[in-house]
Amino acid sequence: MLLYNRLSRPELEARLRSETFRRRTLSFYRYVNIDNPREMRDRLYIAWDRLKCYGRVYVANEGINAQMSVPEHNIEALLNHLDSVPELAGMRINWAVEDDGKSFLKLVIKVRKKIVADGLNERLFDVTNVGNRLSPLEFHQLVDKEDVVVVDMRNRYESEVGHFKNAICPDARTFRDEIKIVVDQLKDKKDRKVLLYCTGGVRCEKASAWLRHHGFKDVNQLHGGIISYAHVIKKEGLPSKFIGKNFVFDERLGERITDDVIGRCHQCGDPCDTHRNCANDKCHKLFIQCDKCFEKHHGCCCEDCVNTLEEIRR
Repeated sequence: MLLYNRLSRPELEARLRSETFRRRTLSFYRYVNIDNPREMRDRLYIAWDRLKCYGRVYVANEGINAQMSVPEHNIEALLNHLDSVPELAGMRINWAVEDDGKSFLKLVIKVRKKIVADGLNERLFDVTNVGNRLSPLEFHQLVDKEDVVVVDMRNRYESEVGHFKNAICPDARTFRDEIKIVVDQLKDKKDRKVLLYCTGGVRCEKASAWLRHHGFKDVNQLHGGIISYAHVIKKEGLPSKFIGKNFVFDERLGERITDDVIGRCHQCGDPCDTHRNCANDKCHKLFIQCDKCFEKHHGCCCEDCVNTLEEIRR
């Protein structure tokens, strides 16, 4: 049995279109000791491939981080399988807020040194000394208080299309950069109540421990992240204090939380929150592009890429 995909993108897209059942998108993570990540990776691939699961999964000695698309009729089987693996039993599941069933085209499970690239040396601090985990409702009650500091622990391209109204959104392209920027940017606020949030919660685990290591006294994090917050707020009938879109790392590139459009097209500056990857595969830059500029620039991020794409198509 091949433990990796061999199909081309057009073949994968055709396979997805031919499916007669619905899919649901979910995500989960856990920091847990995995003695043999390679063996775990192969076991999971075999089990999840049989269930026709697609997604992107990272396995490391420190744990697992997964975003997946699962056929509705196989969800129970997947959850039962998770509970059958000691390291994954009782896993907290985040369900997508806005789901078209087309979040992933294939199953990719990779062994990594870390489940999130943070650039931190775990020997220098206690990674288990994390911040207080706040429920979505607790976070909702605190997030707009004058005496708290709210920090978006996601990258700039994520926060520019959606964030909590009064959050500090560092200008960082990677989590590795951001975690250092935040410590420096908040160095005079170590006695304040700090609220951290991210997409599903995984980045805040390391970030909160890193802040506590640097002397921050009252560190808190949104348990389950923006995804959990959106579900709970909708269920309770409360107005969302997160505005705009929640960026996601799959084919959807975002799920709408509120109707607010806070982003801007990177080419013309008009209001827009549609992320695209440059149509020139040699570039594939992620950027915000409105429909007008998509037509004008043929889905490319710049004129050089337009010219390159035209040369390829000749």
